[in-house]
Amino acid sequence: MRAVVYEKPQDIRSETALIDAERPVPEAKGHDLLVEIRAVSVNPVDTKVRRSREPAPGGVVQLGYDASGVVKAVGDAVTLFKPGDEVYYAGVINRDGTNAEYHLVDERIVGRKPKSISFREAAALPLTTITAYEMIFDRLKVEDAVPGDHNAILIIGGAGGVGSIAVQLARLLTDLTVVATASRPESAEWVKALGAHHVIDHSKPLAPQMKELGIVPGYIFPTTHSDEHQQAMAEIIAPQGRIGLIDDPATGFDIKPFKGKAVSIHWEMMFARGVHVTADIIEQHNLLNQVADLVDAGKIRTTASESYGTINAENLRRAHKQIESHSTIGKIVLEGF
Repeated sequence: MRAVVYEKPQDIRSETALIDAERPVPEAKGHDLLVEIRAVSVNPVDTKVRRSREPAPGGVVQLGYDASGVVKAVGDAVTLFKPGDEVYYAGVINRDGTNAEYHLVDERIVGRKPKSISFREAAALPLTTITAYEMIFDRLKVEDAVPGDHNAILIIGGAGGVGSIAVQLARLLTDLTVVATASRPESAEWVKALGAHHVIDHSKPLAPQMKELGIVPGYIFPTTHSDEHQQAMAEIIAPQGRIGLIDDPATGFDIKPFKGKAVSIHWEMMFARGVHVTADIIEQHNLLNQVADLVDAGKIRTTASESYGTINAENLRRAHKQIESHSTIGKIVLEGF
């Protein structure tokens, strides 16, 4: 089968940072589905792994953590899907990724592809949807209200992949006032169209902008650059509020400023359930199906923003370059071979 891999970590400007390869088609066993990949999208985690993970001696790394496709075969323990089913999902970080014609994935982290959108549009959603959903409901636990008049969430980086779906989920599934950040006119318009009540500029001091809005949020979700905003968040957050992190702070993240307000800090890692095969692993299957229903009902829209053509090394290198520019709106998607 055709696949895109790398043999050693390199700068994306190198023509061998990602290469086309032929690999054997894997065999579905146990809870695994063998999925014929129709479309993939690219996430910051792809670039982070490419820059840092060494392959096993003599081996390669096959990236890709978002996909939509068609089930071709199933393992002997599979009960949720059958060959011919259309699916969408994010894989796990400790197995081969989705940048190949065929891919193995545990059925319990796979959802039914929304019927109303294309494979390309569906591939944009899984990883960011799981990240945003788990952060809002499992980590920040927004249904357990912060005491006082603090029923608002600040989403920093509202136009990115995670921010784009977090804004929609928070607006649709909660009664929170949604404040999101964006620094360019086009990204601000994108975030407004997704449903944010207010949009502020993260390239300017955040605290004065929140004060002008008269909003003291009980929850803050910095999707990126959390280290750069930690002092502002300490000033902005409500007493007993909750902050959720997903990025890898370049200079560390100092939690001491949050002690005075008894603020709790939470990590979200959407791969945790799949990698550790947790007792509640099925919840990712359930939430992806719930979101598929919302998409088909016209209540949530895809976050796919740009199509980079077919799935090959050249197009994926171009997508990685764009992700590393930190200026992407929505999700970059590739479709077919």
